[in-house]
Amino acid sequence: MPLTAPDIKTSLPGPKAAAIVDRDRARVSPSYTRDYPFVMARGEGAVVEDVDGNRFLDCAAGIATTATGHAHPAVVAAIVEQAGKFLHMSGTDFYYEPQVALAEDMARIVPIARATGDVRSFFGNSGTEANEAALKLARYKTGRANVIAFLGSFHGRTMGSLALTSSKVVQRRGFGPMMPGVYHAPYANCYRCPVGRKPESCQAECLGFVEDQIFVHLVSPDEVAAVIVEPIQGEGGYIVPASQFHQRLRELTTKHGILLVADEVQSGMGRTGRMFACEHFGIDADIVTVAKGIASGLPLGVTSARADVMTWPPGAHASTFGGNPVSCAAALATIKLLRDGLMRNAEVVGRHLLDRLRGLQEKHAMIGDVRGRGLMIGVELVRDRVTKERATTERDAVVQAMFRRGVLLLGAGRNVLRFAPPLVLTTAQADTIVEIFDEVLQGLKA
Repeated sequence: MPLTAPDIKTSLPGPKAAAIVDRDRARVSPSYTRDYPFVMARGEGAVVEDVDGNRFLDCAAGIATTATGHAHPAVVAAIVEQAGKFLHMSGTDFYYEPQVALAEDMARIVPIARATGDVRSFFGNSGTEANEAALKLARYKTGRANVIAFLGSFHGRTMGSLALTSSKVVQRRGFGPMMPGVYHAPYANCYRCPVGRKPESCQAECLGFVEDQIFVHLVSPDEVAAVIVEPIQGEGGYIVPASQFHQRLRELTTKHGILLVADEVQSGMGRTGRMFACEHFGIDADIVTVAKGIASGLPLGVTSARADVMTWPPGAHASTFGGNPVSCAAALATIKLLRDGLMRNAEVVGRHLLDRLRGLQEKHAMIGDVRGRGLMIGVELVRDRVTKERATTERDAVVQAMFRRGVLLLGAGRNVLRFAPPLVLTTAQADTIVEIFDEVLQGLKA
């Protein structure tokens, strides 16, 4: 049957899923995090089915990746058409039209100031590759070696990006020493302000740490190549900063000739109701990195920059599989779908979901904060609203309970639930998710 209805069917655990999980545990790297034994068989829109025929509402979207939903006909058609022509011809050494067309689309949509020239794009396979390219490009362009990132950030797990990442210690433990020349500053988390200000009086004072501490005690600003920042912090807890944070950061980087890199890997491609999260804060970056939702699930990472920044010569950086023609075709179809209505749907349904979740705060004291833009929403669970003690084990219990009731949900940070469904989610499906979440929280009280 078509997987279009918001109904849910679960009979867990299923024998086929259990068998595949056992095989996985015997042969696949143990480094993967698997929160529950969901084994995908097929999907359509925001509904997925496992190998035992259980149906779930997907509120994770492959970690915010399947932007257009599962198996969107337009994306599938673009993939099939391109696959019937050719699957690969390295964009490092040869030309092909899908990559050029995608570069043209990126030049039209990325939040990069055009005052100094046009936009160019480099193609890789993932978000971490996009950030590695940004890191190398910033060093090459400026001739400087140092980079500033933010605490709680996630920029990838390859060795260069890992030095920037500070989301969880498990991601760094055992892999040191990290790449030198990286400094971390506090991120503007208004719910847990790192400098003790209240949200209503926040003027992004946490950036004073960069000017008064890092630039005074650790590194001169004229030796910093780039500041890399997530416009809305993802793995760190779906944190939405005050607008002043990004505006002051843009002023700071401009003042010192530092390149501003916006990591839109998770927040970009329509997820926040706009094509890029930067647009909510009224800022343009010098370099923008994109992955996850850009190709509706196919591997693709893009590093876009002002043409006067992307000046490295042939051979300086490349990727055999980066910008694969099939992935580019999927991305072109994805961008069209976002423009033609899915971005608007993310805004409308996201606002509805945000309101419904905030409505639960009065009922459940465990909900400390609800924040987000579009369909990038975080719910922070606490044991006490005054002390804001993190409800860590409770968060994990909610994730498990939601799975058993037919909703795929993932955590972020130490105690946050991320609501990041495909951008095709309907209001009826959003209501079902909220109703089940309400029941789960009620069950924790019992």
